[in-house]
Amino acid sequence: MSKRVITISRQFGSGGHSIGKKLAERLGVPLYDNELVTKIAEKSGFDVSFIKENSEKTSRASGYFMDFGIHGGAGFTTLSLYDQLYIAQHNIIRELAEQESCVIVGRCADYVLEDREDTLHVLIYADDDYRAERIVRLYGERDIPIAKRMKKKDSRRESYYRHYTNREWGDYKNYAVCLNTAQVDEDTCVDLIVDLFNK
Repeated sequence: MSKRVITISRQFGSGGHSIGKKLAERLGVPLYDNELVTKIAEKSGFDVSFIKENSEKTSRASGYFMDFGIHGGAGFTTLSLYDQLYIAQHNIIRELAEQESCVIVGRCADYVLEDREDTLHVLIYADDDYRAERIVRLYGERDIPIAKRMKKKDSRRESYYRHYTNREWGDYKNYAVCLNTAQVDEDTCVDLIVDLFNK
């Protein structure tokens, strides 16, 4: 079956968003990364600023989040705001995959669409030195040391992914292809992904 959707999971600073943008431009399809925020706000009623602030946060309740409210079970309103936000995001990602070819960055999209044979799942990562240099070059220096910034962002992303999928973020078994941008430049990554996408 030919592919219609690409999901990109990425380490902070590895270039996943940039690769996603280049892929969308090359393929002539929409990119959904920050663009998802607007769609989630429209469908869920959550404020855009709330979504931006809390898109990678989980409820304080421990343990694996069950898909209550998606596949039945507990009522939607009994869930935390974070869980309600995840469900809204989950449903929109499913809708987008049904409606059009697109590139979706982050937001557990590889898990949400794991049952779709027309979806190519990609992991973008890099070593710490490469990511640190790239983050400072693109986003500038801050009061927080770069190693601490990366650890905080990675830890939040990993915790969020584990909470909502019961899987480990970055496990190669969840992806068709894993690319290290410290060793493979972004344009080559795009070429490789497009080739796989079109097969």
